[in-house]
Amino acid sequence: MNENLLIIDKKSLAESEKLFRTKLINSLAGIRSVALIGTKSNCGEENLAIFNSLIHLGANPALFGLITRPDSVERHTLENILETKSYTLNFIDKKWRKKAHQTSARYPKQISEFDAVNLTPEYFGNCFSPFVLEAEIKVEMKFEQILDIEINGTKMIIGSIQKIILPKNRVEEDGLVNFENILLSGGLDAYYDSNFLEQLPYAKP
Repeated sequence: MNENLLIIDKKSLAESEKLFRTKLINSLAGIRSVALIGTKSNCGEENLAIFNSLIHLGANPALFGLITRPDSVERHTLENILETKSYTLNFIDKKWRKKAHQTSARYPKQISEFDAVNLTPEYFGNCFSPFVLEAEIKVEMKFEQILDIEINGTKMIIGSIQKIILPKNRVEEDGLVNFENILLSGGLDAYYDSNFLEQLPYAKP
């Protein structure tokens, strides 16, 4: 047995300290997209929360999935989405990552994370939910469906893309979005830079 290997089986994982286990499994899923979800209650209370669980579900219709934690405690983002059917995705520039991360704190519902972390709410057209002014890449979403994941009490929110707002120079002729300087997440509190390597041709046998 290689003494440099760490082997963690299911039993020892279950018996490990909670924070260690949570961070290990969350980061083991790999580096992925992270975004700020903007919502607003029907009472006008704005909310902003960082999520690293965005999933592409299809392009026609254009759908994204989002995993939320169990609603055993107040989940303001989930509550607002179910109440209003509206939310926004705002991709994070690495320059203001500390502000974005701070939205993961559990503020009371009457406290706007926009105010708490000094980010600016912005409204486009008839979208009910706020965007983040500082974000270059923004997406208006409409709630479509929620799936209960019974094994651990989490939920998948499925939404359809209503509008995409981004600078022209961030979209290539073939539709590829340029994510240069956009923040990536490697778990609950680890963040990475995004560097383009290359775009490969469509693979055929």
